[in-house]
Order: sequence, then C-alpha cells, then structure tokens
Amino acid sequence: MIDFRYHLVSIVAIFLALAVGLLLGSTVLRPYALRGLQEVSKGQQHEIDSLLQTRDQLQREVAAGNEFAQTNATQMLHQLLDGQRVVLVVAPGAPESVTSGVTQALGMAGASVTGQLQFQEPFFDTSPAGSEKLAQLAEHLAPLGMTLSGSAQAQASELIANMVLTKDGPGQPVAGQRDSATAAVLNGLAAEGFLTPTGDPWDRATLAVVITPATPPATNDSNAASQALVTLAQQLNLAGLGTVVAGTVAGSGPGSAIDVMRAGGRAGHLTSVDNADYPIGQIVVAQSLADLQHGHSGSYGVTSTASAAGPSPPPSATPTVSPSTATQGTASTRTSHRSTARSAAR
Repeated sequence: MIDFRYHLVSIVAIFLALAVGLLLGSTVLRPYALRGLQEVSKGQQHEIDSLLQTRDQLQREVAAGNEFAQTNATQMLHQLLDGQRVVLVVAPGAPESVTSGVTQALGMAGASVTGQLQFQEPFFDTSPAGSEKLAQLAEHLAPLGMTLSGSAQAQASELIANMVLTKDGPGQPVAGQRDSATAAVLNGLAAEGFLTPTGDPWDRATLAVVITPATPPATNDSNAASQALVTLAQQLNLAGLGTVVAGTVAGSGPGSAIDVMRAGGRAGHLTSVDNADYPIGQIVVAQSLADLQHGHSGSYGVTSTASAAGPSPPPSATPTVSPSTATQGTASTRTSHRSTARSAAR
C-alpha cells in the first residue's frame, strides 16, 4: 500500500516544478520572447506603413483623374447628345450626388433632361397583395390597344417605358411633345405611391438613364428588387434609342442591378457604368448614350465585372479626349478607383 506521504511529496514536487518553470519563463526566457514579439511587431508596422503609402498614392491618382475629367469634360462631351432628350429614372436609395453629376454631364453633352421619375419602394413589392395592386393599376392606366405581359413589375415597366420614351422615327411619338396620356399614367402611379415625377417627364424623351441604389438591396443576384430594376431598364431600352444603367462603385457589387445584368448575360443588350459617383464615370454615362445610338453597348467602369473604362472613341480627324486617354493620364485611374474603393470599404 502506497503511503500518504508519497502522495504528498509528489504533489509538492509538481507544484515546485511549476514554480520553477514560471520563474524561468519570466526571467531567463523573457528577453527572447520579447525580442521575437518586437520583431513581429516591427514587420507588421512596416507592412502597414507600406499599405498606407500605397493608399495615399492611389488617392492622389484618383484625385488627379477626377481633376482631369472635370477640366476636360466640355471637350470630351462637346455636342455628343445635341438634340437628344433624356429622362432620369431613379431607384430608391440612389445618391443625389450621382443624379446631379449625371445631369450636369448630360447638359455638357448638349442633351435636355425632360424630367425625373423617382421610384418608390412599393413599386418593387413582390408580395401577392403588392403585385396585384400594381398589375391592376397598370392594366387600368394602359391606353386602349396596349397589351401588357409578365409580372406586375414587368407590366408597369412596359407601360411607363412606352409612355415616357420614343424612338422619334416615322409613326413614333414626337420627341419633346407633351403627352396628356403620359401625364395621366404617371400621375395615376404617383397617386398610389409607386413613383414621384418631377420636371416634365411627360414630354417624350429619346434616351434614359437608370440610377441604381447606393447599396444593393441584397448580396444575391436573385433578389426581387434588383431583378425588377433590370426589367425596368430593359423596357426603357426597347422603347427609346438607348438606356444606360449607372451606379456607384460600392453599389455595383454582388446583388446590385448592374451585377445582375452582367452576370445574367444581359450586358450585351444594356449598357452599365459602375463608377458614376466619380466625374469620369458621369462623363462615361453621357458618352455611352451617344455610343448606343450607333449600336454599341458595354459594361464600363472600374469593378472586376467591367470590360472597359468607357466606350472607344469613334475615328475622327478632330482630336478628342476619351475615357482611356483620361485614365492613361493619371497612371491607371481604373486601378486606382478600384483600389481606393476597396481601401475605403476596409
């Protein structure tokens, strides 16, 4: 039988070994551990300093690109959209700065903004009750002979597009002509809280710009709001001479209408600009509308899903400034926009 004193001695030995280990760790080994931690800290600080320097450099390049765009905007947009009329279609949550910037760029290009349609959240309500209310109203407001099809949002989008836009060709409504039927449709939708018209959107336009929310409603491309916004853009594109979907860098990520367009194979028929929160992006919106009239569409901007910074300039004997030359003048502005956006997000 093992004596109790043996157990006692064993326990004392264990605690003694623990005490000796703690003493060694806090005295003999402490300088080595501290030196290792200091070296790791210095390495991390060096990495942080390097990243901050890179960020500052990219921000300076972005600022230079914006300054270049603002300085040369008049030359870049001169007479591109002379005689064209544009209606602005604004989604819930779209930044006012983008709307005003795009409006300014369109004016520099010679276009007239007829008015603005500010869509409200109920328009994108896909619940049975919400859809039924919108579908019934669209059917009630539709002019005699117009047949609507698809979901409630598709029907209302088709109705709105055909009432505010025209191709301005033979047998088409005349651009700029005040249309009492259009006024009745828009006022009817406004009375039920689906949209808010400002300006004179009932004076038929030839082109449209859809401005997307600052933040996607969800991060998956199947969300109903983005799907409905793309459907609205498609109907506008069919009814007029062209439509551009414009968004911010942060608002063009997964789940956004622009991402839905590009990921769903619809980018070949619709033009999108994902950096319309920058002056160069607002210029590209106007350039893209002009390019659409020649049958050219594209996915423009600075995010990973963009195919180019902007439309290629048409051959001309007169020197012009294009988005590509603008970005070259600022040491790859496209990369700097993307990197700065990511840095800001962090």
